[in-house]
Amino acid sequence: MGDKAEHIREFGTCFFEKYAQIVLSTVLGPAFAPLVNRDRPDLQSPSDRSVGIEVTRAMEESKAAGLALMQDIAGLTREFPADDRDTILESGYSFGLRTGKYVGVNELPYWRMALPMRRILESKVSKAASGFYGRWESLGLFVFSKDNLSEGEALKAMNYTISLQKYQDIRYNRLYIADIDDLFVCNLDDGLTASSRLARYRLTQDQRRTFFLEAVRRQQEG
Repeated sequence: MGDKAEHIREFGTCFFEKYAQIVLSTVLGPAFAPLVNRDRPDLQSPSDRSVGIEVTRAMEESKAAGLALMQDIAGLTREFPADDRDTILESGYSFGLRTGKYVGVNELPYWRMALPMRRILESKVSKAASGFYGRWESLGLFVFSKDNLSEGEALKAMNYTISLQKYQDIRYNRLYIADIDDLFVCNLDDGLTASSRLARYRLTQDQRRTFFLEAVRRQQEG
């Protein structure tokens, strides 16, 4: 693995993988708490093949150029309360704590390498079908979105994933989409009605702050 990829892994993905687990275990229940941070996929059951979850991100390419580092606006206290600004500058992360285009220095490369939603779904479904992540009793895909999504947009992502993997032997059983304010949980298993597949969970500002601070703490502990 090259230096650039190692940098992304160390300073970008680990924070987001830990954030994903915290969100899942808090919103959906303690069954996700024992998952460990590994690779291929990123979150796994510690001792068996029961649950595997790949964690990734999506953002329209046109948005990448608009991202700005927090240290570049350190004096703009009107837009950012001092405590939030200082926390982002110190930790290097911002997802969940603040909305908008400003990101922490440690997560900027992570978002700059993001693909649009449809392309990341195509890529991850193809990898799963090839056996890249192996076989799991339940295989999930967790996608962070830099932009807040409507329920209709989440539904489109879910239906597109279902269509992509319709004839594949290895498929995702769940699709999780997390934007700043929501967690969308999509059941991709066969035999379900459309109305029963998608659930939307609103995340409060206090919850997001708790998720953020706990993810930073875990990331720093290694």
